[in-house]
Amino acid sequence: MTLSFRFGTVGSPIGTPKKPGGSVGAIAFSKSIGLTAFELGWVQSVRVSEETCAAIKAASSEQDVAVSVHAPYFINLNANDDEWPKSRKRLMDAAHYGNLAGATDIIFHPGSYFERPPAEVLKVAIPRLKGCVDELRKAGNPVTIRPETMGKSAMLGSFEDTLEMAKSIEGVLPCVDFAHLHARPGDGTMNTFEEWSALLKAYEKALGKSALKKLHIHLSGIEYGPKGEKNHLKLAEADLDLKALFRALNDHGCAGRILCESPIMEEDALNMKKAWMKVSGEKE
Repeated sequence: MTLSFRFGTVGSPIGTPKKPGGSVGAIAFSKSIGLTAFELGWVQSVRVSEETCAAIKAASSEQDVAVSVHAPYFINLNANDDEWPKSRKRLMDAAHYGNLAGATDIIFHPGSYFERPPAEVLKVAIPRLKGCVDELRKAGNPVTIRPETMGKSAMLGSFEDTLEMAKSIEGVLPCVDFAHLHARPGDGTMNTFEEWSALLKAYEKALGKSALKKLHIHLSGIEYGPKGEKNHLKLAEADLDLKALFRALNDHGCAGRILCESPIMEEDALNMKKAWMKVSGEKE
């Protein structure tokens, strides 16, 4: 029996050996410790050769490790007209090279409201994102583009924003960062079985039951204040109720990938895997 979720890290695990090192080494090391997903952390820029992409793709296929990409942080679907082409290029480069590297999903931060109402911002953001997806499909690129739910209330990327983008554009689905969703209100809410269940019901209603089977989740402990997220924390140092979250995911028959962003990366990824097996009763 295989688990409903594959677990892994965003960026190379801390214990990745120097040789072969890099993403190829990270994939082999992940597999050796029991992790079967890996997110390439291309968060500053996309600087990678086609040869390296081919090597990553070969390693992921050989090790049966599912690969995704975290695109550069400096993408903003609400950028002004001068800045937008640069933002767009970052997303398109991540999707182009990610596809060459065998990645199926491209994760990105959608940007900022710049103090404008979310509904108004989405009128700009959705057509821009659709233009990106249309161009990728014309080029024969099948990747799923995933706007991430963000941890600060000033950022484009509420749960509702990401659902709206996904409903409007085929080939777009949310990257659900449950730590961010817990931090975003700034008051400690979004941390109970009932709240997570309501959220998953809304996800299913908006995107269909099949979407719950291909969730892409980011997870860690998190420190927050009134304006939302401050830092990612180790699970053991945070108030996130992992058990309640996993119960909700299990109750709704969810599946997909869970990528850990805790400071003790693979250690907490393996803690999440253990916790999932305990809650779900699944065995490897």
